[in-house]
Amino acid sequence: MRNRNTSILVRVVSILFLSGTIILVIISLINYSRQRNNYPIGMTIAGIPVGELTPQEATERILLVYTTPVSAQYGESDIHIDPSTVGFELDLEAMVAAADLSRTGGSFWGGYWNYLWNQEPASITIPLRATISEETLRNYLQNEIASRYDIPPEPAQPLPGSATFAPGSSGQTLDIDRAVILIEDALRSPTNRTVSLTFQRSAPARPTIDNLEILLQQTINLAEYDGVFGLYMLDLQTGQEIHFAMDQGQTILTEPDVAFTASSTIKIPIMLSYYIKYGPAVLEDEQASRLILNTISKSENPPADTLMERLNAFEGPLIVTENLQKIGLENTFIAGFFCDPSNPCPLLQRFSTPANQRFDVFTDPDPYNQTTTSDMGMLLADIYQCATTGGGALVAAFPGQITQDICQQMINFLASDRIGVLIEAGVPEGTQVAHKHGWITDVASGVIKNISDSAIVYTPGGNYVLVMYAYHPVQAVWEPVSGLFAQLSQIVYNYFNLPIQ
Repeated sequence: MRNRNTSILVRVVSILFLSGTIILVIISLINYSRQRNNYPIGMTIAGIPVGELTPQEATERILLVYTTPVSAQYGESDIHIDPSTVGFELDLEAMVAAADLSRTGGSFWGGYWNYLWNQEPASITIPLRATISEETLRNYLQNEIASRYDIPPEPAQPLPGSATFAPGSSGQTLDIDRAVILIEDALRSPTNRTVSLTFQRSAPARPTIDNLEILLQQTINLAEYDGVFGLYMLDLQTGQEIHFAMDQGQTILTEPDVAFTASSTIKIPIMLSYYIKYGPAVLEDEQASRLILNTISKSENPPADTLMERLNAFEGPLIVTENLQKIGLENTFIAGFFCDPSNPCPLLQRFSTPANQRFDVFTDPDPYNQTTTSDMGMLLADIYQCATTGGGALVAAFPGQITQDICQQMINFLASDRIGVLIEAGVPEGTQVAHKHGWITDVASGVIKNISDSAIVYTPGGNYVLVMYAYHPVQAVWEPVSGLFAQLSQIVYNYFNLPIQ
C-alpha cells in the first residue's frame, strides 16, 4: 500500500515538474520570439545604437539624428544648416534591410540556445548609407554663407592734402573647399555635428588708380604751381598707367604729349645708343664704364659728348635720335653735342615732332634736346622689361646688341645717380631708385625754368616708372618745385606700399 502511494506521488511530482518545464520553455520561447522581433543588443545603424528597438523605432531615431541641422561657426556667426538643403539623403531602406537581415538571418534555435544561456549576441554594425550632392553643398556655401557673411576688404583711401593714405582693413573669404570637407564629415556623423568654418584673409585693396591720379593732381593744385607740369606713372606689375599734364592748374590733353626740354635726362638714350653700337663688349670695357658712370651719376656733359663722338664724330646726336625713332619714341631727340653752354655746338638738324607742334601749350622746348613724359617713361619701361625678362622692344629692335645683362648694367648706372632730392626725396632711405635727373640753369641770369626726373623705383609693394617734368615761363623756384616732386613721389610710393590697419 505504501509503495503504491509513493509511486503515485512520484508520478504527480514528475508531471508537475514536466509541466513547469514546458511552461518555462514556452515562456522563454515567447520572450525570445519577442526579443527577436527587435534589433539585438549591441547593434548600431549608422553609428546609432538600436539594440532592443523595433525597426520602426530605430528608423525614427536615425531620422531624428540625421535630420538635425549641422551647426557651422563662421567668424562671429552661428549658422544652422538643414541637411536636406545641401543635398544630404539617407538610404534608410537599405540600412534597415541590412539590419533586418542580420536580425532574422541567423538560426532561430541557435539564437534561442544562446538566449537560454544568457549569452550576449555579437555586436553588429550597419554602416551609414547616404549620398551628398557636392554641387548643391557648394552652391549653398557660396550663395547662402559666403555671399552673406564674407567680409570684403576695405581699400585704403587717399587723404586729400597729404601724401598718405588712410589704412584699409583686411577682409575674410570663406574657404569653400575646406568647408565642403568639414560639413560632409558633420553630416555623416551622429554625434559631432558642429563645425568651425575656416576663412582666408584678404589684404586691403589699393585705391583705384583713378583715385591716385586725382590725388596727384590735387597735390599740384594745392602747391599752387602755375607753370606746365607733366607726369607719367606706369605700374610695372599690371601695366596700368597715369599720364596727365597741367598748365596753370588746369589739365590739358596729352595726345599728342607735351614737349619739354629733356636737359640731362637725354643722357639715358645716349647711354643706350652707346650699348647699341658696341653691344656686349661694353660690359668688359672699363674706360667706357667710367664715361657712362660720369655721364649718369655726375651728369657731366663732356663724357656724354665723348660717348656720342664714338657713335659718329660729327653726327653722334642724330644717331641717338634715330635709335629712339626705331623703338617708336617720335617726340624725343638730341640735335647737337652739349659742348660748352657759353659756346654751344651748332645745331645739326631741326626736328619737328607731334609734341612740339602744339600751339595750346608753351614750354619753350630747347631745339637741341626734347622729350615727353610718356616717351621717357616708355623708354625706362623697355629697359626694365629687358633687364627683368630679357625681352621687349629693345631686344626686338636691336637683336644681338642689347641683352639682358646690358639692360641690367644700364639700371645699375642709373641707380648710381644719387642726389637725395626730387623723386629720391619722396621714398624711404635705402629704396633703389634708378633714375636720371635734369635741370637747366640760365648762364646769364642763374634762373631755372626746367626741372625733371625720370625713374624706375623698386619697392616691396611693387615696382614702377615715375617721370615728371616741370616748366615755368619765369622761374621754377627750386625749393617749392623740388619739394613738389618729392611729395608726388611720396604719394606714389605710399600707393604701392599701403599702411595696414
